[in-house]
Amino acid sequence: MANLHFLTIAETAKLIRSRKLSPVELAQALLARVEALDPQLNAFITVTGELALEQARRAEKEIGSGNYRGPLHGVPFGLKDLYYTAGILTSGHSKIGLDHVPSFDATTTAKLYDAGAVLLGKLATHEFAHGGPSFDLPWPPARNPWNTAHFTGGSSSGSAAAVAAGLVPGALGTDTGGSIRTPASYCGVVGLKPTYGLVSRYGVIPNSFTLDHCGPLTWTVEDCAIMLQALAGHDPRDPASAKLDVPDYRVALDKDVGGLRIGVLRHLWEEDLPASEELRQAMEKAIAVFRRLGARVETARMRPAQEYYDVKVIIAESEAFAVQQRDLASRPREFGEHYLGRVLVACLFQGSDYVRAQRQRRHLVEDMVPLYEKYDVLVTAGMGAAPRLESHRAIGFWDKWQKPSITTVFDVTGGPAIMVCNGYTKNGLPLGMQVAGRPFDEATVLRAAYAYEQATAWRNRRPQLAAGAVPAAIRLDHGTDAPGPADPETRRLVEMLVARAGLKLPEHIVLQLCEAAPYALAMAQRMPAHAWEDEPGNVFVFPEKVLSAGRAAAAKTPARTRASIEA
Repeated sequence: MANLHFLTIAETAKLIRSRKLSPVELAQALLARVEALDPQLNAFITVTGELALEQARRAEKEIGSGNYRGPLHGVPFGLKDLYYTAGILTSGHSKIGLDHVPSFDATTTAKLYDAGAVLLGKLATHEFAHGGPSFDLPWPPARNPWNTAHFTGGSSSGSAAAVAAGLVPGALGTDTGGSIRTPASYCGVVGLKPTYGLVSRYGVIPNSFTLDHCGPLTWTVEDCAIMLQALAGHDPRDPASAKLDVPDYRVALDKDVGGLRIGVLRHLWEEDLPASEELRQAMEKAIAVFRRLGARVETARMRPAQEYYDVKVIIAESEAFAVQQRDLASRPREFGEHYLGRVLVACLFQGSDYVRAQRQRRHLVEDMVPLYEKYDVLVTAGMGAAPRLESHRAIGFWDKWQKPSITTVFDVTGGPAIMVCNGYTKNGLPLGMQVAGRPFDEATVLRAAYAYEQATAWRNRRPQLAAGAVPAAIRLDHGTDAPGPADPETRRLVEMLVARAGLKLPEHIVLQLCEAAPYALAMAQRMPAHAWEDEPGNVFVFPEKVLSAGRAAAAKTPARTRASIEA
């Protein structure tokens, strides 16, 4: 009981239910840990101490009277600062959102409250989940608990750091191109991107309507299943929300994966994105674990990672730009440099580029059918060692050294994907592995990840942090990173498109945009033309409230008139 901060959700729930642990005592202990350690991690934007203690007292009273709500009752959690919280700052980690206090809760926030969970606070992200780490925002970027000189990954940076450091046992993140799984890998925690439509996006600041996913980050796969159980389900306020029965994810966890068919996507880390030797060795050992457990393992292939990446970037950047276009036009200087360096390139894309990317996305999704028929899950690498914080550049997202993402493939295809730790570097930084599956088959993905986790000892290792420690020094001057002069033709094109988008940008941002333009335009040129009948991946459907209004109006229409209409 001395290390309350390293209890898992499952362990905590067992102690709380048996009344061996007070929710108030736990909340107080974690709030004290946040106060002691967060100055070196910057995981939190807002600590909700008073609310947490109020919720903990309520939970303790309910449990004491026999009204136990389930395994999250009295358990603390954190929210990426994109999730709406009524009466509590929801900033998007941006100067633009400094005064944004919602009047209502996100559906996911409300579901966790309904489960009896205790909110400890709102967590750091990249600015609007995009571009970073940034040092020119109202709050500094989160740091990696395994080594504070290193990056957490983004954009659910504070969520992963807080879980790894034992500040909260669980947190919510969002994933558009890997923003749950990348920080999960770099920080050595478990991160699940559920199937698109399984968890509501309502009340979460959007990045990309087409590709945003909401999901949990925890220390163990079992904890991930517990959180997903509370989050999953249809929400009529989210037009992308799926109507389906939610299985019992925790019951589905099983150490026995004998006969499970696993397709190993080697080409993603051996050819498309050549991994470090340490990550290669970790993947070979992980595959050997699955074989030892009795799974049927063989090599599989999907399309090259670049094809998914091109589609994702054109769609997501276009949508992110549209979401923020009003403020980008009226107050661009209030955004961080990294955000501008990434999202502004979207004004170079044309409407036809966006539609072609959406049409191509449908092909990429349909191409997964043979893999889903042949394999129960797909396995590939996660991330290698977390880079140092100062190694990131604003232009780095676009330039010729930027590689496609190994996580983005599963955002584009939409099915579930979980990141689990599969080892550590010689310097003590975590490594990761992804397990992906068929749409809405989270149960099998969790089962495979759980079996691997239970067969290995990676969960026994935790970062060591000391109160009062000074964060590692980092060097922020990039010297020659400033963009050089642009060629006249590129400059003319950029200036024309910037003006058409209603933007007035400072000179150095225009030059940065000119530097990025060739890479963005090359992505658009790689989009194929399609047949007449090929639908895009975001086909319109009538919102339920429109259909309901039509049904209600029809019910009030006299029978004779209805017959005339039908005729």
